[in-house]
Amino acid sequence: MAILRRYAAEIAVTVAVIAGSVVVSLGDGAETPRNAAVGWVCVALACAALFLRRRYPLPVTIFTAVCCAIYYPRTDPDGFVLLAFAFALYNNASTGRIRSAAVVAAVSMGGVAIGEMGAGASRQVDNFAFLLMAGWFIALVAVGTVTYYRREAERTKESEAQRRATDERVRIARELHDVLGHNLALINVQAGAALHGKDPAKAEEALTTIKQTSKEALRELRATLGMLRQADTPSLARVAELAESAGAHGLTVRTEIDGAATELPPDVEHAAFRVVQEALTNVARHAAANTVVVRIGYTPHDVSVQIDDDGRGGTAEPGNGIRGMTERAEALGGELTAAAREDGGFRVRARLPLRVKK
Repeated sequence: MAILRRYAAEIAVTVAVIAGSVVVSLGDGAETPRNAAVGWVCVALACAALFLRRRYPLPVTIFTAVCCAIYYPRTDPDGFVLLAFAFALYNNASTGRIRSAAVVAAVSMGGVAIGEMGAGASRQVDNFAFLLMAGWFIALVAVGTVTYYRREAERTKESEAQRRATDERVRIARELHDVLGHNLALINVQAGAALHGKDPAKAEEALTTIKQTSKEALRELRATLGMLRQADTPSLARVAELAESAGAHGLTVRTEIDGAATELPPDVEHAAFRVVQEALTNVARHAAANTVVVRIGYTPHDVSVQIDDDGRGGTAEPGNGIRGMTERAEALGGELTAAAREDGGFRVRARLPLRVKK
């Protein structure tokens, strides 16, 4: 059944060519058809070649044209082998080989014209039939061309849909990483303090912080899974919350603003907030720092966020955090650097243009 479905068009054309040729032969009044064996060989070869049309579209088109060139001048009655050539011509154009299809059609019509001029009074194709055949060939090439471009448009549309779906999955994965990574890292730090600490008051304070942090994590997770509604989109106005959350975990966070704060595009503000969030998460987990300085700079053309800590510094291990921050910045036409500072500690700096470069 699979083979029948794959070669349904070829089988249909073959049946039409053979059946049409048989009907014409039976209805012909001639007692001894001229070169009947040659004619049937041409029919068989032309139809058999159609089953190779997917792999060799142009050679099959030329071969069926040659079969027609042998069949029609040398045999009678005129069968339907031309249908095989017409199908091959359409197939050649529909696979994107439009120029070659047009050339083969033009050469075929030229061959017919030259052959009829040499035939003199014994012409087999009159002027009307010749024009009709030319129009038929042009129509086949045109329909094949339309089919090709329609398929290409559908393929492009499907590829674009797949690309958008992939981008959306990456965006959601990045959001989940930022939300869960930040809050779970802080919860882990506080849980360790509560587990190993000997002061009940500090343990109670750590558990209170864990409760608040987990509540915030659930709130942001709901917002993310709710496709990040605009009202819930994080903004730089909430950097103070990040500073307060980090302060509850033993870090001293200082925020500095350079330039006049302006209203930012939502995607830019969202990305800037996530960079600050991820950087503070990395400091809490890896830096062994005491102080963090968050600098936010506004210019008419871009916004920058810079996070400096006084921790151990060194080379950052490549991971999802830095990669995610870099992808956010680059997606907006900006840039991000993450490296140790010369005077100790670590620095993350992102520059985000206010207009996305296209």
